[in-house]
Amino acid sequence: MAFRFVHTADIHLDSPLRSLALRNSELAELVGDASRQAFVSIVDLCLAEHVDALVIAGDLYDGDQTSMKTARFLASQMARLHQAGITVYKIRGNHDALSRISKQLVFPDTVTIFGGRPQSVLQKAGGLEVMFHGLSFANPKAPESLLPRYPPAREGAVNVGIMHTSLAGSPGHDVYAPCSVADLHGYGFDYWALGHIHVRQVHPGTSTVVMPGIPQGRDINEAGAKSITLVTIRDDRSIEIEERLTSVAQFERASVDLTGTVEWPDVVGRVRSALEAARAFVGSRHAVIRLSLTGASPVSWALIRDRDLLLAEAEQAAEQVGDTWVEKLELDVAPTGAGTAGEGADPILELAQSMRADAGSQAFRSEARAFVQKMIADLPAEGRDFAGKDEAGLELFLDKVLAGGADLVTARLKAGGAQ
Repeated sequence: MAFRFVHTADIHLDSPLRSLALRNSELAELVGDASRQAFVSIVDLCLAEHVDALVIAGDLYDGDQTSMKTARFLASQMARLHQAGITVYKIRGNHDALSRISKQLVFPDTVTIFGGRPQSVLQKAGGLEVMFHGLSFANPKAPESLLPRYPPAREGAVNVGIMHTSLAGSPGHDVYAPCSVADLHGYGFDYWALGHIHVRQVHPGTSTVVMPGIPQGRDINEAGAKSITLVTIRDDRSIEIEERLTSVAQFERASVDLTGTVEWPDVVGRVRSALEAARAFVGSRHAVIRLSLTGASPVSWALIRDRDLLLAEAEQAAEQVGDTWVEKLELDVAPTGAGTAGEGADPILELAQSMRADAGSQAFRSEARAFVQKMIADLPAEGRDFAGKDEAGLELFLDKVLAGGADLVTARLKAGGAQ
């Protein structure tokens, strides 16, 4: 008789919106509720597959949450698992350590929450004995490896270790209980159920080491289909893993080359084609697309000037495609056959070059930097990353804004003159 369990992590339940680009209220509601719907999908999968256990390798919560709506929702889902006789094994990750409701919730006795001391729990299925080893960290920072604190493997059992770790490090993730994959393979466990890094990773070897990734992306930086891992332990102790899709809304990028377009309807047609292609590619129910328009076109001035109208056209096209949303529209377009200022052909372009020169001066840049920094200081904490997360990000933001400002003024002058 096989033993089966679902391995997930980094659910970040009820995570707040991370993108100021989600100005569409319906889209904001969809993304805001997606982590809940993904968790419902995980529970649905557990029930449909008649698994023996659900393993949550940290960060079920998203920081300092106090909402009792989150608590009630979670209690209802745990009750579904309890009624089906499915055991839950959960460790606390760095975000869980900040959560207040995690310390107040009372779960059924089928839910094991590992504490700050190493703990091992045995579960049997037929002739199989599966030992789950877990350890939580009470603080949001864990600069040293937790591996030496884990119990040794139990002889005769299939040993599953549950750990929240940054492994050897990953871009965009804090260092948390670091350890090497080689050390995990050498520890004597059969399966390592990891969490913390939001990108799926599988490290086969002496052990099966799996980082399932986040089950639901929260913004364009977590693009792509998201999933969990379904684990089957056979009677011969062999382990099989399957990736199962859980994301309700899938973020993706789509590029639209406008080269060769001459009129506004041509542009809209290409945008629609790009959305249709993206929808066909996306496996999740909802496709949330960031459009990037590039290339040279005589209609580029109008696109820059009437960006809001273009966005409305794109959103309408997305609605017609079905279950498709435009998260943001980026423009990197250029006019065709505009000539140069040296030819004296276009005084508006001469003005544009002058504006770009001023925008490139250190004095102007310093003034712009001070303005943006004041704006950042006036915003609530969740909105302060719009200009980057560090000094390098701020400088890149200024590069884009200063160049874009000159382009926008030029576009309004050019498009206005063409009317």
